[in-house]
Amino acid sequence: VKNWQRLQQKFAYGLEHFANHSYKRALHTALNYRYATWALATGVIVITIGLLASGRVIFQFFPAVEGDRIYASVQMPEGVAVAITEQALQRIERAAEELVQELDEELAVQIANGQAATLPGRVVDKTLTTLGARINRGGPPGRATAGGSHIAEVVMILNSYDDRGKISSNEIRDRWRNKVGLIPDALELGFVSDSFSAGQALSFRLEGRNEENLKLVTSELREALSRYPGVFDITDSFRAGKQEIKIKILNEGLLLGFTLDDISRQVRQAFYGAESQRIQRGSDQIKVMVRYPESERQSLGSLEDMLLRTPDGAEVPLSSVAELTLGNGYSSINRQDGRRIITVNADINRLVSAPEEVTREVSAEFADKWRDQYQVNLALGGEGEQRTRSLNGLLSSYPLALLLIFALLAIPLKSYAQPLIIMSVIPFGAIGAIVGHFIMGQELVFFSLIGIVALGGIVVNASLVLVVYINKDVAVGVSLQDAIANAGIARFRPIFLTSVTTFIGLVPLMLTPSPATFFIIPMAISLAFGVLFATVITLFLVPSLYLILYDFTTHHEEAQSQDDNQAVVASLSPAPD
Repeated sequence: VKNWQRLQQKFAYGLEHFANHSYKRALHTALNYRYATWALATGVIVITIGLLASGRVIFQFFPAVEGDRIYASVQMPEGVAVAITEQALQRIERAAEELVQELDEELAVQIANGQAATLPGRVVDKTLTTLGARINRGGPPGRATAGGSHIAEVVMILNSYDDRGKISSNEIRDRWRNKVGLIPDALELGFVSDSFSAGQALSFRLEGRNEENLKLVTSELREALSRYPGVFDITDSFRAGKQEIKIKILNEGLLLGFTLDDISRQVRQAFYGAESQRIQRGSDQIKVMVRYPESERQSLGSLEDMLLRTPDGAEVPLSSVAELTLGNGYSSINRQDGRRIITVNADINRLVSAPEEVTREVSAEFADKWRDQYQVNLALGGEGEQRTRSLNGLLSSYPLALLLIFALLAIPLKSYAQPLIIMSVIPFGAIGAIVGHFIMGQELVFFSLIGIVALGGIVVNASLVLVVYINKDVAVGVSLQDAIANAGIARFRPIFLTSVTTFIGLVPLMLTPSPATFFIIPMAISLAFGVLFATVITLFLVPSLYLILYDFTTHHEEAQSQDDNQAVVASLSPAPD
């Protein structure tokens, strides 16, 4: 107990000695060179803004959060035989089996060296496979959504982060992708390990009315994205559907009174059927359809030899009134405001390139060119679209919050200038947050901004306490210079201890890197380092700004007094003869 009390006394004495000597001398220096202190602080703000604007400090809106499931999806051309899709699926499964064996061997080495838990001793818990459907990613792993013979998926369910030797699911995903390689004829081959994301990392929406121009621009965009390092799994939403027969009416058909609708309807009735009657059987109705026999619906020759009935009752061959051509239809057509839309998506390795950087460069290089040359507009989707919406909402409401803080400070202080001095530490809280991310090796993300916004209401507490103490001493007749020095020394301990304890309380959150704490770590870093840096600024910049405010006020009052004196002298001077 005595040793503990001795330690407490030693710490308290050391803190008091630092405030009365080291901090006091530094504060007097800052006050004597208050304009240099102000200029230095302004320079720090300018440098930080320059780092953000130049891209040296990278901001990513919402990096995907890795989870404990990895989905490998393959999509073949629509209408392909299920056996072809199954071959692609087997290739993915074989790669998964090889990877699972390698991972278990690596984990066994970690267990032998005491670097991982002994149970369960496996990286992958189980794998699930679906053919003709996709596994529901928002629900239980056994459920699947409807698909087709051209779709297959394999999901690898991992053990918990600690049980699998802290191997990142992103690393497992990349190794799995490399083992699978390219699958011939596959329209899409994607590997996803994210448990949550704000959308596709790279997503561009192409809008236009000319289909050929859209296809051309889509090809150019895919090629451009493939040149960026770290960009992979590039896909687009343009899909050619199943093979179909296209019917074009000839002039001879028009002369006979046919319309394209007449020809299409008769062809449909012949091969699909026309309803002749309905028979009631109990509670059910049975449709009776009339159509060609099955043997006459198996070849294109039957279609070419088909007879059509003219409006006046005569019969003519289909080939004499219409032209038949083979082609592919569209599996889906997306439109917005009457314009066709094709979406180009891609994933990206965020350790190599930032989505914001790629999006900015692509938009700057191609947006104007495609709009002028092809009449195709380039718009952002996925994560980029969500980023714009979220940041606009945040930036539009943040000034209102600052205005409310100013009003709450101005009313009790009965001043419009002192609240500005108190709030001057808010930008430095943001600077501390940025520096903290650099120190911790973390990137700025949207959750970092949430922490910076929260700092606005936290960092003003210390400066408010300091200004109130100065006002209290000035009100009882203490000179301003002495009042500022006394306030700094007297409030040094509570301000310092409050900030340090806040920082220490957030350290466990900052030092717990795992997928479960991804959302918390950026906010914790912003709050911890922001409070710490703003405290240092509060102890020096706020007293300097208070004294600068006094300089301007005194200068203004002296100038006003000189003007009043000159006016009085002028009024008392005799008028000239």
